[in-house]
Amino acid sequence: MWRTSCGERTLDGAEARAFAEALPCLLDGTWWQSQPYVSRAPEPNTQYTGRASGTDRRTLAGMEQERVQDMVELKAGESAPTFSLKDQEGRTVSLADFKGRKLLVYFYPKADTPGCTKQACSIRDAAMQFAAHDVAAVGISPDTPASQKKFDGKYHLGFPLLCDPDHKVAQAYGAWGKKSMYGKTYEGIIRSSFLVDEKGKIMQVSYKVKPEDTVPNARAALDAG
Repeated sequence: MWRTSCGERTLDGAEARAFAEALPCLLDGTWWQSQPYVSRAPEPNTQYTGRASGTDRRTLAGMEQERVQDMVELKAGESAPTFSLKDQEGRTVSLADFKGRKLLVYFYPKADTPGCTKQACSIRDAAMQFAAHDVAAVGISPDTPASQKKFDGKYHLGFPLLCDPDHKVAQAYGAWGKKSMYGKTYEGIIRSSFLVDEKGKIMQVSYKVKPEDTVPNARAALDAG
């Protein structure tokens, strides 16, 4: 049974399976309207019962608390892991390219999804503030160059969007981890951001960062010196 403030409806077998497949995206904020299961994202207090969950009356808030992550987190003062990845134009971009400058490195689950768009546009809008501190920015996700280019073009982001299809760089930064929900385990991007100094040392780390907090967290670290 799918319950919201608008009413309830029993899920058939196919819908229940579709819901189970869509659940990771619902939790990560990467659900978008073209995905199967429902015509719009559920409300935050939506309750699910029956075969889709295997447990009665579970809320999305409760589900979020049960997410399991399996990763090693980096800390301020450590060296930022090196990377060399293709950007949206097919050019190779490396951490070493930014030596002598500060760099905001952030990981996002999927291009052109609501949370990722909000995060990327906030970084775009802070470009002048970052320039005053000589801070560059790169976004990293498992997307293809074509998807990254479309994302960049749609929102005029203006900074490199790097492709990490095998998520090796995400793993090195602790931004890829296991999650478990309703007995189903899956792996995915842990939305995270890292401010790296001119010598390649991590100044500030934000794991499980909210899209709207990426820029404020980096600015606070810059202001703190």
